[in-house]
This record gives sequence, structure tokens and C-alpha cells, in this order.
Amino acid sequence: MTFMVGHKFPDVKLQTVMGNGEIKQVSVTEHAKGKYAVVFFYPLDFTFVCPTEILAFDKAHDEFKKRGVELFGASVDSQFSHFAWRETSLEKGGIGPVKFPLLADLERKLSSELGILTGGVTFRASYLIDKKGVVRHMVINDLPLGRSVDEMLRMVDALQFHEEHGEVCPANWHKGDEAIKPTSASTGAYLAKKHGAKKGAAA
Repeated sequence: MTFMVGHKFPDVKLQTVMGNGEIKQVSVTEHAKGKYAVVFFYPLDFTFVCPTEILAFDKAHDEFKKRGVELFGASVDSQFSHFAWRETSLEKGGIGPVKFPLLADLERKLSSELGILTGGVTFRASYLIDKKGVVRHMVINDLPLGRSVDEMLRMVDALQFHEEHGEVCPANWHKGDEAIKPTSASTGAYLAKKHGAKKGAAA
């Protein structure tokens, strides 16, 4: 069965390098129980696009924390490779001591359940998981295409806004923008306001 939005994130325990450098076995669903979580997969340690993504997520780590989100990186590398990469300086192709855990899916258990393997590594797949462990947003990029961390933060804001207010978030919505009640009248009023004909335009 194809893994989709609305499914529970798989409960798979993996060797993990924590933000403090400790190595232990972790399940995302257990570690983030009752919290939001973002899990992002990347192809391999010591590669090219991957460190740019990891450092971008690390730079935004505090923004995710402010929103109550547990952040996880993941690849098919071993925990020892993750540890070594963290111990390597940026100038030598490392990532330094990033603040969030790195999951070691060496046996491809988690990535197989998610269906994101390609040629033995994973696509750049990202998952936003709600407090009940359900995936509410996912995006999968091909290997050459780096992700937008800002877009994931926007998705977190949209989910939390919807859960708090019950309104739905239109295209390009950002925190603080107008949203829509899930009714035809509200949608019509929003469309007329945002996309209606300009005054003086021909009918």
C-alpha cells in the first residue's frame, strides 16, 4: 500500500545520534509522542546538497521549537557515519554539532515502509506529523532538488492555525494573513476581495 497523508507515521526504532551527540535507539512516534514532528530524509552523509539542507534546518531549529515541533533528519547511513559527519568541520564537508537527532536507517526499514527508496538511498522526503502521530503534509523531491525550510515552517503554521481556529488556509497563506471559513460564502468573499476585477476594468 502506498504511504499517504492521513496515515500514521511508522513506529520504527532506529539507532540515532541525538543533538547532544549521544547515540541511542529512537522511535519518532515515541520520542515525539503528544508533540508535532518534522522528519526529513536526505540521500547520504558527506555529499553535496544534503549538508546545505541540514544546516538550513539547524538554523531554523529554534523556530521549530517555538512551535512545539520535534525535528529529525534521516538517511540510510549508519549512526557512526552520522557521528563522524557531526565531528567534521564545515570547511571539510562536515555539518558540525547540529541541534536535532539524525536517524540511521541503515537496514532501510523506515524508508521501505514509506516507499521513498531509489537506488539504495532515499529521495528528499519530508513529513509533518501532528500530535496524534498522523502525517498531515508530505513532500518528496528528486535527489538534485533541495527543499525549502521556510515552506515547512509555513505548513506548521497553517496546520496549527487550522487546529486552533477551524479555518482553512488559502494559497500562499502565511501566519497573520486572512484565512477562510470552510463555507462557500466565505470562499466567495475571499476570492472577490483578493482576485476580483479592478475598478474601472472592462466587464
